[in-house]
Amino acid sequence: MKLMALQLLLWHSALWTVHEATPLGPAHYLPETFLLKCLEQVRKIQADVLVLQERLCATHQLCHPEELVLFRHSLSIPQVPLGSCSSQALQLTGCLGQLHSGLLFYQGLLQALAGGPPGVGPTLDVLQLDINDFATNIRQQMQELGMAPGVPAAQGTMPTFTFTFTSAFQRRAGAFLVASNLQGFLELALRVLRYLSSEP
Repeated sequence: MKLMALQLLLWHSALWTVHEATPLGPAHYLPETFLLKCLEQVRKIQADVLVLQERLCATHQLCHPEELVLFRHSLSIPQVPLGSCSSQALQLTGCLGQLHSGLLFYQGLLQALAGGPPGVGPTLDVLQLDINDFATNIRQQMQELGMAPGVPAAQGTMPTFTFTFTSAFQRRAGAFLVASNLQGFLELALRVLRYLSSEP
């Protein structure tokens, strides 16, 4: 578990290094209550993902991302873009749109994992519920901003969800890969939300 935690830390550090090269620019005002709720929801989902990763490691010996590099390639599970959130001129409605679409995308992936792998079903259910709550919160804020919810942002096209996990091993490995990608997505979302919450 210590090795897994170290690998996740190094991976997250690499993501921070990449995105620090394109600092966030001025952002429009968002209600503090909305931002605080978003931060709370991100941390809750991160905790869910960590539980999922720990159970996959303990139950199915899926502990190290490098063990599934080839399988990641064959499944072609993409990273979700957040280009509108990390550009120098941050686009608030575009960023919210990408966050919302990304959450719906991960929700679809988790639904495709329904029925397996053994031992993690309840964790997947909780994760889906928490992601749905976060997406709903963002959707409501988008409506208040006058932006049609669920419309992908102009910068960065959302991948189309077409995944089917056809075997028990695919569901186990898929759950591990989805969790890894989701953790990276949440790290970037957390950074953006922290930046926005520091705005006057």
